Amino acid sequence: QVQLVESGGGLVQPGGSLRLSCAVSGISFSNYVMGWYRQAPGKQRELVATITSGGSINYTDSLKGRFTISRDNVKNTVYLQMNSLKPEDTAVYYCNANLWRTTITYWGQGTQVTVSS
Repeated sequence: QVQLVESGGGLVQPGGSLRLSCAVSGISFSNYVMGWYRQAPGKQRELVATITSGGSINYTDSLKGRFTISRDNVKNTVYLQMNSLKPEDTAVYYCNANLWRTTITYWGQGTQVTVSS
């Protein structure tokens, strides 16, 4: 059974930081491109960042410099470090695993991030 379990969300003040984690089981982690997506209320889900097992990274341009994606191929975990958070970063953040060069994809249940004073 494939499981992607996100953690680390919560309420943070503007300018603060959070680190999201996504623990993955049930798949061969190193064969998957891992990603973080987010969905704000009333908006479509959007890409935040992806990372391959070799460490190639792609960010949504608007988030470069504030967000950092990383992965631990031993712990089967992907992380998203979010700094200088803004109210517009408020969203449900989803972990995604996509098998390299296929349409096979899995999603976590999401974790809420709320940036508010």
